[in-house]
Amino acid sequence: MAAPSSIMIGSHVWVEDPDDAWLDGEVIEINGEEIKVKCTAKTVVAKTSSSYPKDPEFPECGVDDMTKLAYLHEPGVLQNLKCRYDANEIYTYTGGILIAVNPFKRLPHLYDIQVMQKYKGAPLGELSPHPFAVADSAYRQMINEGISQAILVSGESGAGKTESTKMLMRYLAYMGGRVSNAEERSVEQKVLESNPVLEAFGNAKTVRNNNSSRFGKFVEIQFDQRGRISGAAIRTYLLERSRVCQVSDPERNYHCFYMLCSARKEDVEKYKLGNPRTFHYLNQSNCIELDALNDSEEYIATRRAMDVVGISEEEQDAIFRVVAAILHLGNVEFSKGQETDASEPKNDKSRFHLKTAAELFMCDEKSLEESLCKRVFVTRDETITKALDPNAAALSRDALAKIVYSKLFDWLVEKINVAIGQDKESKFLIGVLDIYGFESFKTNSFEQFCINLTNEKLQQHFNQHVFKMEQEEYEKEAIDWSYIEFVDNQDILDLIEKHTSSKKSIRKYIHRNLAPKSTISINYMWLQSDKFVQVLDRLKLGYNYSIDILDRLIL
Repeated sequence: MAAPSSIMIGSHVWVEDPDDAWLDGEVIEINGEEIKVKCTAKTVVAKTSSSYPKDPEFPECGVDDMTKLAYLHEPGVLQNLKCRYDANEIYTYTGGILIAVNPFKRLPHLYDIQVMQKYKGAPLGELSPHPFAVADSAYRQMINEGISQAILVSGESGAGKTESTKMLMRYLAYMGGRVSNAEERSVEQKVLESNPVLEAFGNAKTVRNNNSSRFGKFVEIQFDQRGRISGAAIRTYLLERSRVCQVSDPERNYHCFYMLCSARKEDVEKYKLGNPRTFHYLNQSNCIELDALNDSEEYIATRRAMDVVGISEEEQDAIFRVVAAILHLGNVEFSKGQETDASEPKNDKSRFHLKTAAELFMCDEKSLEESLCKRVFVTRDETITKALDPNAAALSRDALAKIVYSKLFDWLVEKINVAIGQDKESKFLIGVLDIYGFESFKTNSFEQFCINLTNEKLQQHFNQHVFKMEQEEYEKEAIDWSYIEFVDNQDILDLIEKHTSSKKSIRKYIHRNLAPKSTISINYMWLQSDKFVQVLDRLKLGYNYSIDILDRLIL
């Protein structure tokens, strides 16, 4: 994004502002590398190098495609998005890419059946920007060219990725739907109804989003030769397991826990539940209820969706027994046992929750207690049992809760896939990827590292197709063009991915390519220091690394 080479008095420009990001105004004075700009509310002095030309003929309501802008730079893009957003136009094209700005309100008129009919068969760009247009374009290319397609939905947390994914899937279900018997649920119905189930067990309230996906999802919609949906499969990635046991204020745990606590009276009594505030895994945050979400109604809706995707009443009972058992497990506290460094349930309350968890898990109470309070090591010659102190027992409890919940989620996904049915004979598919965006918390864990690395990979894919390949084509065809500067994150990917075959290789790579020449030989202590973080920050990875990440990478 190069600054203008020449600015004259009277030119309309954009200048950076610490409060409003960008201000537009007219140049009234030029002093070497500095200019004085008269804006609406004030007059500012700015560097010529950080000023950008403004199109004086910019339409009041913006343009529906960024490629129509006279000047394609950051302030111009932001101004266009804002003008369209103010006019309730939340979608804008950038060539073949659709930009969506979260309206934070329901806009049902944008997604009804009449709108779907309007976009059916319309060339991309002929009608207003819309997810239906992107889905239709993918569908038409699959039919006409006989090549499978993929739609990538990316953005930061709370941007509206999951809702956009739902719209894409609805349109593909509309285009590829087939008539089915009244008693028989179609593949597309099962695919759409799987969303509430996955959201109940895989979504949670975060600081930015009341319904944030805490897992990545790739939906494969399979088609037959006539373009009809013949099967589907859902692949999930990177479920945030730590949320089961640790919730920071003002976030919530997974929706299903609160739904079950607000369920029908007979269900609450059957699972021996009560107020969510009485459970350790839920009361770490003060946020229990959400204004726009009725947990009792969501529980009923989730059970209904489970019926649609083929999960029986018996299986539903087993699912919620596990959810309840995890809540009871979290309320088991430990105190010092009779032996040295041993532990045992702290009091009668803890023993009640332990007993209830064992009943719900359908396992022996004593065996469950021993699995929490002891660790077993199996060697070639013998089996060693080591007692755990109260802190270690609590960690063991949390580890069990996380792995059980993770296995439950995986089982749910597999059950949904079996119910939907896959067409192994299908030659074509359209995949829709919905994965959470970059995360930067006060303390990032290995989960954030994996999430952010995935996003770096997706960003590189975007760079490769939008910038690198396009500009290589221009060079090959000898087309006159201006080089577009962009942040290339290939160094980050090389650092993490290309040199991890041995413990020493990543250290050598850092020492050779990244570490200052004056530093001493790289060792593990150096990798735990702030210098390593600074090195990665210099490469614009954009988030901090905790020691456990380095442990997993290096050791």
